[in-house]
Amino acid sequence: MRTIVLLTVSNIFMTAAWYGHLKYKAVPLWIAIFVSWAIALVEYCFQVPANRWGHGQFTAPQLKVMQEVITLLVFAGFSLLYLNEKLRWNDMIGFALIMAAVYFVFVLRPQKVTDLPPQPSSPAASSNPTAPT
Repeated sequence: MRTIVLLTVSNIFMTAAWYGHLKYKAVPLWIAIFVSWAIALVEYCFQVPANRWGHGQFTAPQLKVMQEVITLLVFAGFSLLYLNEKLRWNDMIGFALIMAAVYFVFVLRPQKVTDLPPQPSSPAASSNPTAPT
């Protein structure tokens, strides 16, 4: 749960950093870059611990897919509430296709090699202790 909360907070800051300046196009670009960079620094203060602490409970691909889903949810709210831009049908289909990744990464997750039960050793391997295994 901690990983999901940290990734959500991280994504709120990152969405603000990447898209917040779009409402202020009269502001010089260098200022927008500097402010976005400062916001992104705060984002990293949540994102790095989320991935560091979450790795082990989740695989790196699972963390990435989780982050993308959270990003889409945060962005959809940001787009509607802050930018006053409605999502169109094709946006929603695109988001749904990305959400399908959750199914493939979390539900259809094949066992890792370390998750498999140990294989019985062959009689030949056990009779010769110097043989490589």
